[in-house]
Amino acid sequence: MTDYRIRAASAGDAATILRFIRELADYENALDEVAATEETVAASLFGEGSVTRAVICETEEGEPAGSAVFFKTYSTWQAKNGLYLEDLYVTPAHRGAGVGRMLLRHLARIAVEEGCGRFEWSVLDWNAPAIRVYEALGAEPQSEWIRYRLDGDKLEKFAAG
Repeated sequence: MTDYRIRAASAGDAATILRFIRELADYENALDEVAATEETVAASLFGEGSVTRAVICETEEGEPAGSAVFFKTYSTWQAKNGLYLEDLYVTPAHRGAGVGRMLLRHLARIAVEEGCGRFEWSVLDWNAPAIRVYEALGAEPQSEWIRYRLDGDKLEKFAAG
């Protein structure tokens, strides 16, 4: 049985995090949408003014097994910060070993320690394995909310007025 540890990621982990981003995007059939580079990952996660954080789960030998990228949100109704999980990724070799659950629990503890009122994330509706894990934890889908997005040309055009 493999023992794992979770640690805060650092700029030296940018290549590993980018690899995980690309592997996750490939799993989600969206690899062609990844514009991130090692440099942009390092700057956006660890550069001055970054509001995003990451953790790495690794074996005792230091082999990366997974990661989570997250940031704070804000709830006006609660008048509290929340914690939003942007990406959770576990390498195929370590799936089924509890790494995803460990990462989620680690982030839940951060949320509680930092006084967050919520811990939220999104999942693709076809990702049944992830949905089973989330529901087994007691998480509930928020079906009454519809997520909207502006990006790319549409964002630029709207911003320009």
